[in-house]
Amino acid sequence: MNNLILQIDTSTTVCSVALSENGQTLQVIDLDEPNAHAAKLTILIEEILKQTDRKMQDLNAVAVSMGPGSYTGLRIGVSTAKGLCYALDIPLIAINTLEALFLGYKGQFGLKKDEAYLPMLDARRMEVYSAVYSHDATLVRATSAEIIDAGYFNELLLNYHRVHLFGSGADKFEDLFSATDRVDVLSGFKVSAAFLSPLAFDKFQRKEFEDVAYFEPFYLKDFVVTPAKKKVGLL
Repeated sequence: MNNLILQIDTSTTVCSVALSENGQTLQVIDLDEPNAHAAKLTILIEEILKQTDRKMQDLNAVAVSMGPGSYTGLRIGVSTAKGLCYALDIPLIAINTLEALFLGYKGQFGLKKDEAYLPMLDARRMEVYSAVYSHDATLVRATSAEIIDAGYFNELLLNYHRVHLFGSGADKFEDLFSATDRVDVLSGFKVSAAFLSPLAFDKFQRKEFEDVAYFEPFYLKDFVVTPAKKKVGLL
């Protein structure tokens, strides 16, 4: 039996949708432009179904990147996924964004023994959402919000020959660690809904579904509303 899963990732500036069948990605659309989530997500979903000659009624489940990540982006992605699951009466699958990012990196570059891997998402300023994985894909440190400075990896490098940083959070540290070859920064590596395919299929087979009515994104940090600046009129 073929299991068709629609996958959504709106955790960063990238608005990404993918369609997978039995864990294999059939098609993916990644769009990185301002305000794409609110304006384009439903359009991309319709487009990917059209490209693969499928209909909404063919879907067996919807998988969504649950966070951490952008508060607004996650809220849009999760609410869209929940709406589809409710309307189609199909299960909702939630995937940790950093785990998917790690598996995406692993699939493209592979892993080396005695080296650590840190998927990172930008959390503003010098802070990132991150996790640590070993070369055998074991989760060494769970998802957390971290402030990165020049000496941040000293302790980790006692146990690993090298650490690899990738994802939107890693981009801003390229200059900070340029003087050492023990901290490798891969810039420009972005999230993609295609990275959810194997994880979504695995959860589908094990029936690890979320409660559509009550599921909420994994924000990690409380959303902070910035007060609007007062407008000063010209005299």
